[in-house]
This record gives sequence, structure tokens and C-alpha cells, in this order.
Amino acid sequence: MSAPGPVPAKQEAILQALAGDDPTPRYLRLAGALARLIESGVFQPGDAVPSERDLAHLTGYARVTVRNAIDALIRSGTLSRRHGSGTFVASRIEQPLSVLASFSTDIANRGERPGSVWLSKEVARPKPQETMALGLAPGENVVRLIRVRTADGEPLAIECAVVPAAVLPSADLIEASLYAALAERGAAPAHGVQRIHAGLATAEEARHLGVPAGSALLRIERRAFLANGKPVEFTVSAYRGDRYDFVATLKGEAMGQPS
Repeated sequence: MSAPGPVPAKQEAILQALAGDDPTPRYLRLAGALARLIESGVFQPGDAVPSERDLAHLTGYARVTVRNAIDALIRSGTLSRRHGSGTFVASRIEQPLSVLASFSTDIANRGERPGSVWLSKEVARPKPQETMALGLAPGENVVRLIRVRTADGEPLAIECAVVPAAVLPSADLIEASLYAALAERGAAPAHGVQRIHAGLATAEEARHLGVPAGSALLRIERRAFLANGKPVEFTVSAYRGDRYDFVATLKGEAMGQPS
């Protein structure tokens, strides 16, 4: 199903943004025009933009030209494509680095519907990195959970979460939220450590996230601990770089310290 066409005022705004002689390739002209309309507020975050067919009809450009313009704006993070729904102005999500919260809780607090597409869930022998991160003894198993995390049906991240089987003996105990399942067993994480670095989406990651291969990702490695310091979670995630900003609160130096 294509996104709904623009109202007449937005049609006129697009045509005005494209007016005038410009030797720039047509797909770049269209991409620039749409970007300016988004920056000026004609299109708001979350708004649907016209479909490729509607834009081609409105501008007289070839469909491939329109597609190249839309793809360029998706790669830059200006637009977001939702399979089966259309193309929308991207709204970035700010997640504070100082708060240890589950994905489900964070998305629900923003008024959106959290969801998951399960790729695998199993009880298994830990990998060497998982053994070290969780401080496991020889012979201990883990529950490994791999899923695509969504908000209102839009894929935002791929997450591989691993917890000791001694804490959570069955993957079937997980419904929507891992942290909720841990809390029910008296093992809610009390604090954690995260490492973040930039990366590019592989072909498989791009397929799951609905973005072009090579799109920017934020790769996050998190270790969470119980109040007594015992590791309870090791999670590696790949978040869409066009949708997420991770924000840290900084404090100034103490008064009286030399500058």
C-alpha cells in the first residue's frame, strides 16, 4: 500500500522548491527540495511523504529519478521507509545513557507500541566472550535471545541478549521484556556498563532493519549487574543510526577547581 498523497498545499510547496533553472542532477534537486521542506516544517517528523508514483506524476520526473532521491534521503536519515506502509519523515529517538531501562519500557514511555520479531531463542553453551562477560563457571549454560526490536511495527534494532541459565532457566519465560522476566525472578539489573561504536549494516542486518546495506548503525555492547555486583546480562545490539541518538548528561567541574 502506498503512502497517501500530499494535500494540495504540500504539492504546491514541492513544485515551488523545484522551481528555477538548476544544472544539478534531477534526483539531487528533488532530494534537496524535500530536505528543505522538512527543515522548514512543511513536512513534520512522522509525516508520510508522497509515494514514488505520486512524486513522479507531480514533478514529471522518471520513477528511477524519484527513487534515487528517496534512497538518498533514507541513507542520510532524513526519511524512513516502512515496508507495507510507505515512506515517512524520520523522527530521531533520544535515549539517555544514564538510565538502564529495557527497550520495551523505553518505547512504551514514548507513547509507541514496542514489539519483537524473534530470530532465535535457545538454551546453549556460552561463547567465550559470553563466558567472560557473565563470569560463568565451567559447565554453566546461558539463555540466548536474538530478535529485531520494533516500535509501532518499524524495525529499530537487532538485539542478542544473553543471561545465565541459572537466573533464567528457559527462553520461554520471556514474553515482551527480558527485564520484566528478570524482575519476576528477583534478578532485575541494578546498574550496567555500555560501550558504543559506529558501524555499517551488513546485508543481513539491512534486510532485518529495512534499510540499505551499508547504512550507519550504532553497535552497543551492554553488561548489566545485580545490586551485589554479579553479572546478569550481556547484550550486543545494532541500532539504526538514522533513528537513534544516545545522550549523556555532563556535569561541570567543581567550583574552585583550576580551569
